[in-house]
Amino acid sequence: MPLPRLRRPRSPVHLLRQVAAAALAGLALVLALQPPPPVTGPVTTTVPVVVAAADLPAGAALTAGDLVVAQLPADAAPAGVVADVPQLTDAVLASPVRSGEPVTDVRVVGAGLWSAVPAGQVAAPVRLADLAVSTLLRAGDRVDVLATGDVAAGDAGGGPAVQVVASGALVLTAPAAPGGDAAVGGAPEPDGLLVLAVTPETAGRLAAAAASATLTVTLGRP
Repeated sequence: MPLPRLRRPRSPVHLLRQVAAAALAGLALVLALQPPPPVTGPVTTTVPVVVAAADLPAGAALTAGDLVVAQLPADAAPAGVVADVPQLTDAVLASPVRSGEPVTDVRVVGAGLWSAVPAGQVAAPVRLADLAVSTLLRAGDRVDVLATGDVAAGDAGGGPAVQVVASGALVLTAPAAPGGDAAVGGAPEPDGLLVLAVTPETAGRLAAAAASATLTVTLGRP
């Protein structure tokens, strides 16, 4: 009967290698199962700002449904914003605003708007004959106001006379163009009414011209 063969004992170095390999495999498995570390970065401070909930036309009386509060980065919020919807409820828009646009103090009729009138001037309403022309304008534009009327009887040519009654007038408010999203909800059509910053003397000429002539504007550099 043959004698059983005795196995040669493994060397300590080989055994140590096996133990190290098993430990490394276990460590790799633990690392693979761990969730990724959270992404860290600079903390952005936000502030509450009231913005338009939809496109709104100039002249609209604001309701709570027209406004929402959004969080904007503090360094991106414009001056003159408000944080609470009730502060703007029932205010009248002086110019159109887009959905999501902050409603600042100069966007509504009030002290913020009149603060844009230069010293020594007044805010004068001007209704244009061509409604489409008024919708081309925006707050901050500069315009010349032209009055067109019939020439006096006996004047040569017998055609209409054109007179410049205001030069370089600053547009404070202008109506929104029809047909946008705001018009779908029953918003009023533009009525051609502008509010211009002019001298008191020019305001008087505009009022006199409006009573006897039709008014239009030419657009100049802002």
